[in-house]
Amino acid sequence: MQNKNNPLSPHLQIYKWQISSLLSITHRIVGVINILAITLICIWILSLLLGESNYEITQVFLKSFFGKFIIVFLCWTFSFHILNEIRHLVWDMGYGFDLKVTKITGVLAFVGSFVFTILFYLIGKNTF
Repeated sequence: MQNKNNPLSPHLQIYKWQISSLLSITHRIVGVINILAITLICIWILSLLLGESNYEITQVFLKSFFGKFIIVFLCWTFSFHILNEIRHLVWDMGYGFDLKVTKITGVLAFVGSFVFTILFYLIGKNTF
């Protein structure tokens, strides 16, 4: 039997998003993307076993605008995931539970991921 007098849980329209919840959701999504990316990178490397022609097809794709966009996006996902994991590691050691510190480290992880992505892009552009 359902009781019609039970209170309803808050809806997403009235829930105030916080940096911790956004980073948590993003961390989980980025983790799935990284698993798929690592799988595709392994398949790409294994394509060397099938001959140079298959490898050259992927090289053409990676030099296109869309391929470069994917590389930069994956740089961001890996950077964000690593920085957020360092944040979680500090939490596992028992530090950084203060609300102010949590917000600061969350913003640092998010902004730092973009900084690392730009650095990796500039280093890669000057190297190759």
